[in-house]
Amino acid sequence: MAKLNKNLQTKYELNLAEQGLTREQVIATERKLAKFANAMDSVVRIPFTKQGMGADAALSTIPLAGDLAGLALTSYAFVLGCKLGVPVSKMTPAVRLALIDTVVGIIPAVGTLLDIFIRPSRKTLSIVHRHIEEEYGIRDTTHMDRPFLHQSLEDKQRNSRLWRNPIVAWLYLHIPDIIGLIIIILIGWGLWGIGSWLVEVFSRSTGFG
Repeated sequence: MAKLNKNLQTKYELNLAEQGLTREQVIATERKLAKFANAMDSVVRIPFTKQGMGADAALSTIPLAGDLAGLALTSYAFVLGCKLGVPVSKMTPAVRLALIDTVVGIIPAVGTLLDIFIRPSRKTLSIVHRHIEEEYGIRDTTHMDRPFLHQSLEDKQRNSRLWRNPIVAWLYLHIPDIIGLIIIILIGWGLWGIGSWLVEVFSRSTGFG
């Protein structure tokens, strides 16, 4: 097992060297792609879903010109993928989706609505990560799930040992989750309070309980 892991590690290092890349460069570039995908496809997320709206949907409200501009911007995601050594053939599904997005986007109103669900930049990110996982052995997704926080944390870690502490780093990266959990607890506590008050009012009014 140890020999197999060593062979895999050697393979990953050779693949990186062949592309003239380091592990750090791959992570930094994929993080840049994740930021771009967020801006294009999910700046504002629909509550309780993984769907969102971004610059691509906003551009599609401008007939034809906006859709062509969206296609041009989306091509940046393909450029970043190529920089990471992803073959063009692998990115074909994302390119096809980008073209469909452009054609559909021309349809007034309906095109803008469908843009929420047709997300070529997000598709490109998924393809790229699958590639670097297989070819470079990079499986961690923190830098793509939370690209802005990850970048900020990396900057802090250069200047302070405190931020290199695993627990501190984890807490920082999960700030949105912690805030979300606190909000859910507060909402639950509020609903419980309202429910208890209503039960008390009902009991007093009817004499039950």
